[in-house]
Amino acid sequence: MTLRSRALLALLLLGAVLSGPPARADVPTPDAAWLARHVEALAAPAMEGRLSGTPGGERAARYLAQALRAYGLEPGGDQGTFLQSFVLSTGTQLAPGSVLRVEGGASLEPGVDWTPHGGSPTVEVVAPVVFAGHGLVAIDRSHDDYAGRDVRGRIAVVEAGAPATLAGSGASRLEKLIAARERGAAAVLVVDDALPPLERTSTRVDIPSASVTRATARALRAAAGVPVRLRVALASQPWWAANVIGVLPGTDPALAGEAIVVGAHYDHLGAAEALYPGADDNASGTSVVLGLARAFAAAGGTPRTLVFAFFGAEELGLFGSRHYVAQPVVPLARTVAMLNFDMVGRLRDGRLHVGGVDSGTGLRTLVAEAARARGLTLDARGNPFAPSDHVRFYEQGTPVLFFFTGTHPDYHRPTDTADRVDAAGMARVAAVGAHLVDRLAGGARPVYVKLDRPQRDDRARGAPAGSTVFGVLADGRARGDGVRIAGVVAGSAAAQAGLAEGDVIVRFAGVSVGSFEELRGAVRARRPGERVAVVFLRDGAARTGSGILEAAP
Repeated sequence: MTLRSRALLALLLLGAVLSGPPARADVPTPDAAWLARHVEALAAPAMEGRLSGTPGGERAARYLAQALRAYGLEPGGDQGTFLQSFVLSTGTQLAPGSVLRVEGGASLEPGVDWTPHGGSPTVEVVAPVVFAGHGLVAIDRSHDDYAGRDVRGRIAVVEAGAPATLAGSGASRLEKLIAARERGAAAVLVVDDALPPLERTSTRVDIPSASVTRATARALRAAAGVPVRLRVALASQPWWAANVIGVLPGTDPALAGEAIVVGAHYDHLGAAEALYPGADDNASGTSVVLGLARAFAAAGGTPRTLVFAFFGAEELGLFGSRHYVAQPVVPLARTVAMLNFDMVGRLRDGRLHVGGVDSGTGLRTLVAEAARARGLTLDARGNPFAPSDHVRFYEQGTPVLFFFTGTHPDYHRPTDTADRVDAAGMARVAAVGAHLVDRLAGGARPVYVKLDRPQRDDRARGAPAGSTVFGVLADGRARGDGVRIAGVVAGSAAAQAGLAEGDVIVRFAGVSVGSFEELRGAVRARRPGERVAVVFLRDGAARTGSGILEAAP
């Protein structure tokens, strides 16, 4: 070889070293038809709305675990499984010793003639009964079922619901209990056509309470003047849920100890009053992440480890992601970034919202590059604060990206069905996600950037721009029994009213609210700038507050 040839070879070799290995082709991502099939399966009636802690939620978890196993991922859950289980909350069940009887008479049968309320204190009361109509007290005092009735130290017996002329006037179970407690009653019995299950009466008010059948109420009335013994005995019952986790180990020994978490929540609202399919929220994000797991497994992995996490109980208050960050598969100190896909099934005009682009150095540039490569218009939000699972990671110092295709009227409604999802748009979102995962899994590690939480969330999910927002994240465990709060937006009307995580809203702007849907309707019936009063429970005691409503961004 001549000297000239040796010099030319040396230059070629030097060029190869400086440029590094050639970039691999883009990882093939799932197509629209594949994604649509999984959305349809997850939103099918057989999944019963995928509420965590229910058979439908368990069925969805098994579906995802089976898919991850079929794709060849390693289990990242407990004891060699794909399921990372956690106690969602502690519920109640009937315990031996519950008693309701007229003194000197036979005990009535729990579960047949009467049932304690799930949130009742476990105490015993012996007192005469006082029948107090529907137990209603109108805000303007135009109607008061307690007028002329002294219930102090006695057991108030009240009818469920309200007369048609007073519908909504404090007719909820919680308001009846609050009214009786404020008037000194020793306990409350609610007369109803059917006995409610314990989980439907789980919200606590500091007064012993139970529901009775109409036949039982007649027996109590016939024994007027004779003391009645009420003993409530309940036992704790853990309510379990699970995250579903698959792991694709890294291929580069120098980087395999670090991880990218790619996640989506798979739970939804269940099928209590109606079936809530949750196709966009969040069968769409779940299907995208499932598709990415399949694609990267087929491609042989990436230099860094990939953790594909499907979170349970997001709708109940981000419980699954909270459990994960407490017990991560790869320590959070070695978690490079977390990508969260939540409601990505309604792409409109090619516009993709990505939050958290300023949560780590270089993320804004990477996201812009990925969106541009797929012909999408990027709505990049620097702040990562939005009510979804990625926030749990950001709070622990992990850079995050949050993918979202926008709000719509079907949010948290039975009309969020698979036929309304844009599977072709999902495929484009999945391609953007794959591009970013590939770059993050082999490139420079973004440095976490601590940002101040804004006065209100960057996203009022489910609220059209210009509509009214209150500023709470609802916890679905109290469905039908008040609205339990999982989070409060700083500076919002809810924060002004003094609400905090764990409180239960009973009345909003003069309207009884028993569910998130009812609260949302009451909020949207008001205008931005209005001051509204709120009645809520904290640790079983009633409180009031007020705040000024804002317009959704």
